[in-house]
Amino acid sequence: MTSPLLSRPGLRVLEAGCGTGALTLAVHDALARRGFPARALDAFDLTPAMLDHLRATIRRRAIDGIALAEANVLALDALPADWTSYDLVVSASMLEYVPRDRFVDALRGLRGRLRDDGRFVLFMTRRNPLTRVLIGRWWASNLYTRDELRRAFGAAGFRDVAFPGFPPGGAHLAAWGHVVTARR
Repeated sequence: MTSPLLSRPGLRVLEAGCGTGALTLAVHDALARRGFPARALDAFDLTPAMLDHLRATIRRRAIDGIALAEANVLALDALPADWTSYDLVVSASMLEYVPRDRFVDALRGLRGRLRDDGRFVLFMTRRNPLTRVLIGRWWASNLYTRDELRRAFGAAGFRDVAFPGFPPGGAHLAAWGHVVTARR
């Protein structure tokens, strides 16, 4: 099945909190398999060591066209001036580390990077008894319920907030996390 989010050439894609690049590289590879090169594939992270790791992977794989920047999701003005008007912004396992009282601010900032009608896809740890112990306490992250996420996305100005779940091959991940999609 082809994802409608990656179903055309010339997309502008931003990953927020790219870490070592698993999601950035997955998006790149999915677009390449479809023969749809991105017009822009940009990614940022707060941690220089993570970015260095991703840069090394990009060099080793001889990938062109991925731009990286060091930035905090709560200070997006540090990103290059042309990092705007994205068709798609993605983020995985990063926003749970934003202080709870700044979560809506982070969402609002990412929404501001989208073009009109652009989409945001978030993969985030869900709050349940298992993740509370293993993720919340161990990794000191903030965990959210579906209702809390729906309210936060609404407060940040998003519309069409949905929880589509993981594809069949990743259905086991539903115990771990949420997939959230929203439109600017």
